[in-house]
Amino acid sequence: MTNDATTYRAGQAVAPENDRSVTPIIVKLLQNADAALEADRAAARAALTQAAALLQAAYDREAAGSPRTEDGPILRGGLAPWQIRRVTAHIEANLESTIRLEELSQLTRLSTSYFMRAFKESVGVSPHAYVNRRRVARAQEMMLTTDEPLSRLSIASGLCDQAHFSNLFRRVVGTSPNAWRRQRRVEPLERAD
Repeated sequence: MTNDATTYRAGQAVAPENDRSVTPIIVKLLQNADAALEADRAAARAALTQAAALLQAAYDREAAGSPRTEDGPILRGGLAPWQIRRVTAHIEANLESTIRLEELSQLTRLSTSYFMRAFKESVGVSPHAYVNRRRVARAQEMMLTTDEPLSRLSIASGLCDQAHFSNLFRRVVGTSPNAWRRQRRVEPLERAD
């Protein structure tokens, strides 16, 4: 990409969705792709691939917390919108640490067993599966925006080690983290100062 750019660091590029957006990163990728389109098609393709992967991760993050069904209406018998917002915000803010079911149920003022059923009704997956998906999504964003090794990304995503991270990633995404990263990322992400 450009020589006058600096590489994004993990703490600068990835944050909970309510703190920072991937929009500036995507804008820069699209600008780089436009600038390189005629001169360097490979660089343009790499920038477009990274932008598409970041957009997909943002879309997946938004869809994972959506309380709506495929048809659109809010589900009955689940959590109230304020409860979903409170729980998903807590999960996003604490992905790197242990998240206990009791904590989440206390946030909604429900019993643990009722919370589990209501969460699954509202979001479509169990709280544990939701947390795992969010951890994988955060790791995917970090994999696209940093050069950190997978062992560090696994810790930053709240998983105990790289083996656990790799197994979970393969279960959720369908491929290994290294293969996924190689397919979507050709060179480090850069931005202008």
